[in-house]
Amino acid sequence: MVLPEGFVPPTPPEPPAVPRDAATVMLVRDTAEGLEVFLQRRVVGMAFAGGMTVFPGGGVDQRDVDASVAWHGPDPDWWAHRFGCSPALARALVCAAVRETFEESGVLLAGTDAGSVVADARPYHEARAALVAREVSFAGFLADAGLVLRADLLRPWANWVTPAEEPRRYDTRFFLAALPEGQRADGETTEADHAHWQRPADTLADWGNGECALMPPTWVTLSDLAEHPTVASAMAADRTLGKIIPKIVRDGGVTRVVLPEDPA
Repeated sequence: MVLPEGFVPPTPPEPPAVPRDAATVMLVRDTAEGLEVFLQRRVVGMAFAGGMTVFPGGGVDQRDVDASVAWHGPDPDWWAHRFGCSPALARALVCAAVRETFEESGVLLAGTDAGSVVADARPYHEARAALVAREVSFAGFLADAGLVLRADLLRPWANWVTPAEEPRRYDTRFFLAALPEGQRADGETTEADHAHWQRPADTLADWGNGECALMPPTWVTLSDLAEHPTVASAMAADRTLGKIIPKIVRDGGVTRVVLPEDPA
């Protein structure tokens, strides 16, 4: 994969930047044409991945580790085992995944109890804005709203780490979640200038035609998703997780991304 000119600095930072923990969520839904995934195009000029088509997500907030979050589903120990991290970080990653999904798409993976899911997240619009502004914590929002985080609605999918050659690095855990019935995903975030649902194969075709820009993790994830005809199939996938760290290779005036299984 070829990166746009100027996407990475001409010389790598020394020492390499320490990756920041992050979470991203692939929201999927079933349609008559097959599985679709929710995508957003980041605003051009942003410090990281400007102009790229991505899934909702972002960095872990220090308050995401709050153990008071009402929780239903696999416990932090289970997530820690899957992602190879501490239970405290696993809790923060799941909270960040649900929080960022709500902030960036308006989809809320929570319910009033362990057996329910919010059918319409629009009544929480003001709380969403307060979360984006960091005026409230996610734990505080859930407590005030009387909601329980539904960790059981998420599936672990992959773990990508930004190459050492880049000045901004993230250790990102990828999650999969089905769009809850009755909810809708929107593009009401200042970090994106466009949002849409699309079949993974069609997004890859757009990338091949130069109609959208994808980072390697997004490209690979879309390729994996394209193998699943339905949401149920994707949610049932048995994923083997391990940190994937691409490498930046400069070939003349072209900057390429090389994946671990590539001989280069």
